[in-house]
Amino acid sequence: MDQPIFQDLVPIPRVWQRMEAVERRLVEASVANTPFLTDIAQHLITAGGKRYRPLLTQVAAELGGDTGENSVEAGVAVELVHLGSLYHDDVIDEADARRGKSSVNTNWSNTIAILAGDFLLARASEVTAPLGEKAVTLIARTYAELCEGQVSELVYAHSLSHGVEGYYTVIGNKTASLIRTSARLGAMTGGADDDTIEAISEWAWEMGMVFQITDDVLDLVASAEFLGKPAGSDIGEGTFTLPVLLAASGPTGDEIRTLLDGGEYSQETIRRVIDLTVAGGYIDMVLDEAVDRIQKAEKAADRIPANPLTDVLYNLDQYLLDRVASARH
Repeated sequence: MDQPIFQDLVPIPRVWQRMEAVERRLVEASVANTPFLTDIAQHLITAGGKRYRPLLTQVAAELGGDTGENSVEAGVAVELVHLGSLYHDDVIDEADARRGKSSVNTNWSNTIAILAGDFLLARASEVTAPLGEKAVTLIARTYAELCEGQVSELVYAHSLSHGVEGYYTVIGNKTASLIRTSARLGAMTGGADDDTIEAISEWAWEMGMVFQITDDVLDLVASAEFLGKPAGSDIGEGTFTLPVLLAASGPTGDEIRTLLDGGEYSQETIRRVIDLTVAGGYIDMVLDEAVDRIQKAEKAADRIPANPLTDVLYNLDQYLLDRVASARH
C-alpha cells in the first residue's frame, strides 16, 4: 500500500491534513536530549512508510464529532508503537534492511536498536497520557499483545505442532491487535459512541487478520521482484504460515513434515514445500478464508450509523479483496 492509493480510497481532505500533522509530530516526539539518540530514533521515521495505522486512526476519528488535536496524537502514539516494535523485530530477525535503508541494528548495534525501540515506546506512552486513562491502558495492553505474539512465534519456530490455532494467535497478537487499536483509539478520541467504537474495532480486527494472511500467501507465491526477497523466506526462517500448516495436515503432509524436520532448509526444499502447498489447493483455501473475513468486517461496518465514512470503509475492504485476487495469480 502507498499513500497515493490511500488518497483515492480515503477522499477526505481533513484526514490528509491531520496526516501531515502526524508526520510533523512524529519528528517532534522522537527528539531526545541526546542528538545521537535522536538520529537513531528518527532513522525509520525519515525513511517514510505507509503510515497505515495512523491513517486508520484518522479515518476512525471521523466517526465522532471531534477530529482535532487528540486524533493526531492518537495517530502518533500508534505509529510510535509500530516503529518501536520494528526496531526490536529487526534485532530478533537479524534483518539488515528496513524501508530501503540499513536497519538500526546493522548501522549501529543490537543494543542500540533495542534501546532506541524502548525510547520510541516510552514516547508513545508519553504522547498517549493526555488522552486519558483508557487510552493509556489500551496502548499498554496492545504492546503486551505484540510481545506475546513475538514470543509465541519464536517458540513455534521450526515447528508444525502449534497448528492453525497457534498461527491465528500469533498473527492476532503481532498484527491485528495494533490495527484494531489504531481504529479503536481514533474512534475513542473522535468522540464516537460505544456501539460505534465496538463496530469499528471488530472491522479493524478482521482487516488486520486479512492483511497478515494475504502477506503470508504472497510470501509463498509472489515473485522475488515483487517481494524484494526470495519466495518462501518465511519457511527459510522457520516460520510456517497458514497454507503450509494446512498442507502439513493433508494428503502430502508426511512429505512436508519430513522436508521441514530440521533447522535449515535449502532453496530446493523450500520450493518443494511451496509446490506441494499450491498443488493441494491450500493457497485458494486460505484466500477464501480471507474473503470470508472481509465479509465479517463489512457486517461489522454495517452496524455503524450511515455516514460518508462508511463508503471509505468499503473502499478499504475492496482494496483488500483486490489484494486477495492478485495473490491468486
